[in-house]
Amino acid sequence: MRRRVFLGLLAVYFGLPLLAALLYSLATRWTDTPLPDGYTLAHWTGVFAKPDVMAALGRSLVLSAVVVVIEIVLVVPAAYWSVVHNPRIGSIVQTISVIPFAIPWVVVGAGLQLVTKSVAPELFGTFWLLAAATAAVAFPFMYRAVESSLLAAGAVRLSEAAATCGAGPAATLVRVIFPAIRGGVVSGALLVIATAMNEFALAKILTGVSYETLPLWSARQFVSRTLGDPNALAVVTIFTFGLLFALSALVVWLGRGRVSASMATAPVQKGTTP
Repeated sequence: MRRRVFLGLLAVYFGLPLLAALLYSLATRWTDTPLPDGYTLAHWTGVFAKPDVMAALGRSLVLSAVVVVIEIVLVVPAAYWSVVHNPRIGSIVQTISVIPFAIPWVVVGAGLQLVTKSVAPELFGTFWLLAAATAAVAFPFMYRAVESSLLAAGAVRLSEAAATCGAGPAATLVRVIFPAIRGGVVSGALLVIATAMNEFALAKILTGVSYETLPLWSARQFVSRTLGDPNALAVVTIFTFGLLFALSALVVWLGRGRVSASMATAPVQKGTTP
């Protein structure tokens, strides 16, 4: 009973703001009444017809895709080497992965701003600096997901079996390890996408209006008293939440399918074992 009450309170706590944003995105007019005076889809059709909204959405999606590629290329080999070939550095890497949580991202952005202006001023205010900074702060999400998948898949045993068959480290990582940890990589990529899509501090400090992402557009709508459109802001908020929720549901569904398939084939493998 207590568990149900607790879950109900959590649902109300997280659901009411989303419900309010959804109603506001559909409201024709909402003043001093508990519910809007009327409903319309004009805000939804109008928002995605605005060039600045579509441009900001496109920039956020491009940033998310680039950051995910950076994370996969850098984190997966590093995690594989840490777990399989050099477990002693595992504690060091885990300590490093805590740094983005310990240091506010505003401080990270300010530090990168000062260093870039002194060392490589041509990179200041560019997309690639923002992508590198976002990849750095999102590193723990990908690393921990990949590391957990490597340990669960028995990466050491798989690597030894591949080496026995004559495969080198690169071939083992690409052909053996990566398919086995694909679920962890996808889960980590989802967390990275959520981070990149919603990151405001780094984008504000490092690029600003020169690369206006969706969070920067939302902030501009929120603070502007003359040009702001609160209904459009509600539409973008619900759209972003729905996009990330759909991606999360897809990851869960794909993972459940793999587990069910493995459970279905387990008796056959056991029966065929001599």
